[in-house]
Amino acid sequence: MAKRNTWQREAVREALDETTGFISAQALHSQLKGGGSPIGLATVYRALADLAVDGAADSLQSPEGESLYRACETSGHHHHLICRSCGLTVEIEANEVERWAVSVASKNGFTEAQHVVDIFGLCSECTAKAAALR
Repeated sequence: MAKRNTWQREAVREALDETTGFISAQALHSQLKGGGSPIGLATVYRALADLAVDGAADSLQSPEGESLYRACETSGHHHHLICRSCGLTVEIEANEVERWAVSVASKNGFTEAQHVVDIFGLCSECTAKAAALR
């Protein structure tokens, strides 16, 4: 069943489209409230979850376990490289990971394997900045 396209969901989608990189529901809510929106935090959480299920948003967990979202640029299964410092995100193909996941599942008697792989590190610009500070 398709979700109704309410003004709240549309406001969340537009705010996500204007955001660079991944953002938490709390940060997106603060951004919306700062712009004068009366939208509630629970509504932002629901809208983000719905957008992720519909494929309109990417969702991942930060190394700290917080759910983060961003407007999806690529349809279908994909992976991310994410800078821990500036949030730069690059969508990548990872054919080796795909083969490995199927192989590991098969060796253990599993079928229909699904996985999530996101790689956190420092982008070249943040690496250079960190080196300059040392």
